[in-house]
Amino acid sequence: MFKIFIVEDDKQLVTLLNEHLHKFGFDTQPVDQFDSVLEQFERYSPHLILLDVNLPKFDGYYWCRQIRKVSTCPIIFISAREGKMDQVMALENGADDYITKPFDYDIAVAKINSQLRRAYGKFASTHGDRLIDIEGLKLDVERLTLTFQKQKVEISHTEVRILEELMRRSERVVSRDRLLEKIWDDQVFVDDNTLNVYITRVRKKLMILNIEDALQTIRGQGYRLLPNWGAQS
Repeated sequence: MFKIFIVEDDKQLVTLLNEHLHKFGFDTQPVDQFDSVLEQFERYSPHLILLDVNLPKFDGYYWCRQIRKVSTCPIIFISAREGKMDQVMALENGADDYITKPFDYDIAVAKINSQLRRAYGKFASTHGDRLIDIEGLKLDVERLTLTFQKQKVEISHTEVRILEELMRRSERVVSRDRLLEKIWDDQVFVDDNTLNVYITRVRKKLMILNIEDALQTIRGQGYRLLPNWGAQS
């Protein structure tokens, strides 16, 4: 049974989420103390988190960053904030998706199931080698890490899926549509800007490893990963 951790201070919404998620066989646990979200998360060890932005004590962006230090489990923001920058900030801080309030509960469940399938189910990366190595850049699909020389950086499930596709098709252009198909169910709508945010995050992770300008944007086509870091190894 999948466990969903609900970090939301609207008690009526929490009640409705609990009732609806239980109908679909999920186990849920709402946060009870908003100054110890991380501790409750670690005790419950959920498969997915529903996280509001506006919270007592610290906002959802803060808690998303704290959770990302210890876990890569899927995080979906649920918020009344509809602005583009709010959604960008959520993704930049480590979220996997963003749902604006008020929302349709069936769509919310579809997005939850989508993230769970990508992280743990039939769409999780299970084919081929679990370690992809190109010119010393090593992607560990299971451990969610990217390593180059003696440096290692942790990455999210979504970043893994993007890098896996780019590395398996190294030096070839990968279309935006192909990346979207690989990382999201096509029956769930995704703002095109979301992919831009994740590409930016992947570039930042590469830069932490001192790999710059390897991930190229091919205007009107997609993206290409050139292994030009080989000379550094």
